[in-house]
Amino acid sequence: MPMDAREIEAMIREALPDATIEIKDLAGDGDHYAATVVSSAFRGKTRVAQHQLVYNALQGRMGGVLHALALTTGVPQD
Repeated sequence: MPMDAREIEAMIREALPDATIEIKDLAGDGDHYAATVVSSAFRGKTRVAQHQLVYNALQGRMGGVLHALALTTGVPQD
């Protein structure tokens, strides 16, 4: 069963409460998404570490329930 974009956003927000999150369903199938996540929790972390924080927030659903997530991360601009 595919994941809903709202469910993905809620899981990310639980792990990164200050995050600005934008999620797009790329194929209209609920299985291929693009997400942009901006959070102060990413400050000082490598891009890989930032992505790992988001993937950890999804609690193992990547590659299973959630087939594909094109991820863009960043820190808020002061």
